[in-house]
Amino acid sequence: MALSTAFTKLFGVQHPIALAPMGGSAGGALTAAVSRGGGLGLLGSANGDREWLARELAIVTANTTKPWGIGFLTWQIDVDAIEHALEQKPGAVMLSFGDPSPFAERIRRSGTALIIQVTDLEEARRAVDLGADVIVAQGSESGGHGARHGRSTLPFVPVVVDLAAPVPVLAAGGIADGRGLAAALALGAAGAVIGTRFQATTEALVSPSTTTAIIEGHGGDTERNRILDIARSSPWPSKYTARTLGHPFLDEWRGRESELAADPHARQAYQVALSQGEIPPLPVWAGEAVDLINDLPSATDLVNSLVTQAEEALARAGKE
Repeated sequence: MALSTAFTKLFGVQHPIALAPMGGSAGGALTAAVSRGGGLGLLGSANGDREWLARELAIVTANTTKPWGIGFLTWQIDVDAIEHALEQKPGAVMLSFGDPSPFAERIRRSGTALIIQVTDLEEARRAVDLGADVIVAQGSESGGHGARHGRSTLPFVPVVVDLAAPVPVLAAGGIADGRGLAAALALGAAGAVIGTRFQATTEALVSPSTTTAIIEGHGGDTERNRILDIARSSPWPSKYTARTLGHPFLDEWRGRESELAADPHARQAYQVALSQGEIPPLPVWAGEAVDLINDLPSATDLVNSLVTQAEEALARAGKE
């Protein structure tokens, strides 16, 4: 069974899978590995730092000739970052979290496919109006940042599919195996954007401790919060919270966000604990499907196993 969709046809890729452009972990090696596997690798450029981008782009282009793209945190970039990215000739630019309006037309004029991630229907309508070539509907089960008051993936995706038609929609949030991909396709999505599962691969730019935490983690241990952004003095817009595994500062400050934000000594204590190795260098971003992750494959092999699982799930559904 070939899983051919509007997404695979648009990008000329074999499988309806895209790598979530996770800042700090979706580097060049991971991006290239996903693309070699037949999906669409998306480099997690976050704020468009040129030194980081130059290093990781060199790795992408040295390791794959297949389609790939670059993802940005929309609230954190400027036009110069987009211009620089377009000079690298990516197959796609993905914009997440924030108003994509200042950048959308420039991307579209370049002939580069524009992917916009949305977390609510207002964002979805704006993405359609801006002429997005692909829309990513992110459910609240996702790891890392997402909407503070987001919708669950299962009901959110088909609503966006109907709203955006005929623009292809990719599902994101809580998808970590082929059954999740099959479910996304059954909901009318043209594929899936997968993040946490790809963090536990040999090519991901994460520490061994993060890999271990993901493999041993449980979905019930994840929590969506702003506490760790506040403690780290990370200027994420308050609309977006982050789903992470457990952390000592969560236990200490849960339900006290305003108090933490107003207490510089508490934020200083976070930095002291960090410097003394009492807390991990970064929160462990992880989605609710983390229970399904129990090994450390190459991302290339993972893409193919996800597709095989999806094909088997769809075949079973057709027989039962």
